[in-house]
Amino acid sequence: MGNTETNPNPSQPISRRTLLQGTGLALGGTALINGTADAHPPGVPVPGPGSPVRPIPVPEQVPATQGLFQVPGARLWYWDTGGHGEPVVLLHALSGSGESWPYQQPYLARAGYRVIGYSRRGYANSPVQDPNDPRTGIEDLHDLVEFLGVGKFHVVGVAGGGWYAMDYALNHPDRLHSLVIGACVLQVQEQDYQDMVERLRAPEVDALPIHFRELGPSYRAIDPDGVTRWLDINHRAGPNGIIQPRATSLNWAVIERLTVPTLLLWGDADPHTSPPVQRLLAGHFRRVSTVVANECGHNVHWERSDVVNPVLLNFFRTNRH
Repeated sequence: MGNTETNPNPSQPISRRTLLQGTGLALGGTALINGTADAHPPGVPVPGPGSPVRPIPVPEQVPATQGLFQVPGARLWYWDTGGHGEPVVLLHALSGSGESWPYQQPYLARAGYRVIGYSRRGYANSPVQDPNDPRTGIEDLHDLVEFLGVGKFHVVGVAGGGWYAMDYALNHPDRLHSLVIGACVLQVQEQDYQDMVERLRAPEVDALPIHFRELGPSYRAIDPDGVTRWLDINHRAGPNGIIQPRATSLNWAVIERLTVPTLLLWGDADPHTSPPVQRLLAGHFRRVSTVVANECGHNVHWERSDVVNPVLLNFFRTNRH
């Protein structure tokens, strides 16, 4: 377990401005109620009748403590809403950081959960001290939850964060109530899976601006302010984030031995993990639920929190204790 280096004032709450620093977001905000927004932002055309996609204002954040935790070769920036509720640990995408959860943090905290997020080494506010010692992602995660006194918890990993959520579930299943993987290509070492994923890849797609690859066309059309906020977080995440190794290579036999209740989330317009990819994955989990968000790209938690948040809450309540 690593040593600690906490915030000089660990009781200082993370303000909404801290989590969304530099986004230009007004501090008024509109809270989410049952996963849907109760107001429409000014200056954005109202979607036509029947459209499932509407701009969702970022809700007021719940106060959270923050700090830096020392692990071998790096310091990890984390935030923690605290309390006595069941813990939920959020693992960000390769395009994000610990700042990527403004829609989930207040929703889950107000539902009674202790919500924890952090930036993996090299991402926003988590400086790397020894780039030659990346460790596995789950070693850092395990040290962090031990330091925070977290026993059993729910883990949510989106996109690249899903790699480490899955890896943790395979190596520490006794520590998890449930596993949620959103829009993640799990890099399963099976030919049928690799062939399907490869058919979705193209140099032309990889050459597109990152928000074209990561955010769906409906979201980009309807919510330009949300795209700007997402790009600000991506920019602050920085170019130095480390893709850490995983402890376990995946094949169908490995996935099929997992007993942790699992939820797979994805968007129907995701160019990376399209519905056929996720359905192929789902067929090899023993205890799995699946949800597809309509008109949604790769960042399902960001684009369709109106769908994702109630689904998460129901899944956690179903798989408590």
